[in-house]
Amino acid sequence: MKLLKQLFDFYLNASIHVALSCFALVHITFHVFHIQYDKAMALFVFFGTIVGYNFVKYDTLVRVNRKIVGKQLKLIAVLSFFSLLLVGYYFFQLKRITQIVSFGILAVTALYTLPFFPNKRNARNWAGVKIYIVALCWVGATLVLPLVNAEIPFSTDFFIKCIQRFVLVFVLILVFEILDLAKDDPHLKTVPQTIGVRKTKILGFTLLIPFWFLEVFISTFNFHDALINLIMVVMLMLFIFFAKPERPKYYTSFWVESVPIFWWLMIAYLK
Repeated sequence: MKLLKQLFDFYLNASIHVALSCFALVHITFHVFHIQYDKAMALFVFFGTIVGYNFVKYDTLVRVNRKIVGKQLKLIAVLSFFSLLLVGYYFFQLKRITQIVSFGILAVTALYTLPFFPNKRNARNWAGVKIYIVALCWVGATLVLPLVNAEIPFSTDFFIKCIQRFVLVFVLILVFEILDLAKDDPHLKTVPQTIGVRKTKILGFTLLIPFWFLEVFISTFNFHDALINLIMVVMLMLFIFFAKPERPKYYTSFWVESVPIFWWLMIAYLK
């Protein structure tokens, strides 16, 4: 049982689960825009998420705080290294314009992690900014890149889906911020720190209403997808409702981050 817990913790701490969530959102993008499955694109995002998230999570821990690198962190470093090699491999299978756009997303990730300006904190520590940067990176990686690589022109559907994807990730992060309320630096000015837990939940509920209704304006609207989206929205509303700082870490690191995976599975199998 202890070994299973260690493996599960490694699966979460090594960002494999969050990478699978991004992978699921890429598949949802393929489905919505009728893009034929693009293995290189999907795996580029999957392994890129592992590299990006591990860099963001452990860079400060090792580079700045000089923490002793334990066995699990060494394994995460090895996984990240091989993931980086695979990112490079799939990168060269993407179209040139996709490669250029991916560098833009990489630049935002680097800005989020590294202090580029003297005596300044990185963007991750800029008051009130973190949630917007993360949401924009997810939109770029899981929606913009697949469409650019498939050479699909930006249409009204694209902009509606960008808004929806941004709102989805924004709301997911709100749940994380509620649970991290006691641990987050007060200077971060996260949404719960600024307006309180109750108002943060109301904000999450409110944002999910237009998120679902925007589906009606998609040119490929169908009741099957709309119903699945509604189920996903109700699921996320329940996660918001029961969120509180006392919840164990698995509430967000596994269950909340599983929402895009459940959404993808419903689309794939509830036909």
